[in-house]
Amino acid sequence: MSLDLTAQGGIYVVGIGMHAYQFPSDTPYTVLGLTAVRQALQDAALKWSDIQAAYVGTTSLGMAAGKVMLQHLGPSNLEVVQIENASASGSYAFRQACLAIISGAHDTVLVTGIDKHGNVRRAADYDGLEHLSSTETIPAVHFALLAQKYLKQHNLPVEAMAKVAVKNRKNAALNPYAQHRREKTLAEVMSSTSVAGALTAQQCCPRGEGASAVILMSGKAIERMGICPERAICVRASVAASEQINPNVECSITELVKQTAFDAYKQAGIEPKELDLLELHDAFSVEELIYSEAMGLCDIGMGSHYLEQGHSAIGGQCAINASGGLIGMGHPLGPTGIGQIAEITRQLRGEAGPRQHPNPRIGMAHMIGLGSVGIAHILSKSGNT
Repeated sequence: MSLDLTAQGGIYVVGIGMHAYQFPSDTPYTVLGLTAVRQALQDAALKWSDIQAAYVGTTSLGMAAGKVMLQHLGPSNLEVVQIENASASGSYAFRQACLAIISGAHDTVLVTGIDKHGNVRRAADYDGLEHLSSTETIPAVHFALLAQKYLKQHNLPVEAMAKVAVKNRKNAALNPYAQHRREKTLAEVMSSTSVAGALTAQQCCPRGEGASAVILMSGKAIERMGICPERAICVRASVAASEQINPNVECSITELVKQTAFDAYKQAGIEPKELDLLELHDAFSVEELIYSEAMGLCDIGMGSHYLEQGHSAIGGQCAINASGGLIGMGHPLGPTGIGQIAEITRQLRGEAGPRQHPNPRIGMAHMIGLGSVGIAHILSKSGNT
């Protein structure tokens, strides 16, 4: 069922905030999260008392983490909802906030993602079923096998996917919120520690900790509160689905990516090549090549060519992972999807500094999570319809 995102005058991102993604430290999660939330409030020129509900994406912090953290901002009896959906936890928190606004339940909502590197337990390890192998549920093994198949099918060298990491590390070096802030050469990427198959350490995302936050408002609330409309970024689409195992489909995860992306295009009323920005799940380098094809930015088998020609670079046809992506910016899980939204918002406002993509109008944030689940959001400048 398609959502009417124009209800309540539409949905807008009015504030963004980040705590830089970093390697595990002794920093309390409350410090990480409150840094991002306070930035978002300041960016939106709102007070804590203006917030009516909060949706918190996290995987590793335990029960009631959101309320424990948010109480430090002052007394409130606002609705607090904590959401876990693996890598897509933050993305799903954002979607729930969108649903709350278009339903009329709330008109000013905080969405935040916080995580520290902890003991994440995967439900698949406790489902009571005998697994085919001890490595069946390990993502690196799954994507190494997918990479092997993809490279062979399209007669590509392993360097083709390693160049994704080179591009994204270059972008991350320009991002003050990124976990990795040093460029890597192709030789460095290729010679780094082997992880699984042709995937090396520099082609895999780092785990760590961090926080991200955005504030959503309805169009009616923006008008009532006198929020600057020029910096308000419109949410044009919100689509979510889960993987369907189908023996007639070559790769069910790729099909999930394709389905959610194209459903989002339809909801937003755009074509794939109208995208100026795309933040996607590149936990492993080969994903960017496969997903750029599945999402319709280029023909099947041409993801490597799209990259080689500079079409996915900042300044190209569509800047893919201008933030540095999961490989460069990092992947602390809970914050990741919201961090994508913050990056696209920053870019659409023209506030991305040295990594600014020229004159962007429309961007998509796309995530997948274990299970597998897929979710896509399309944002645009307020004037684009």
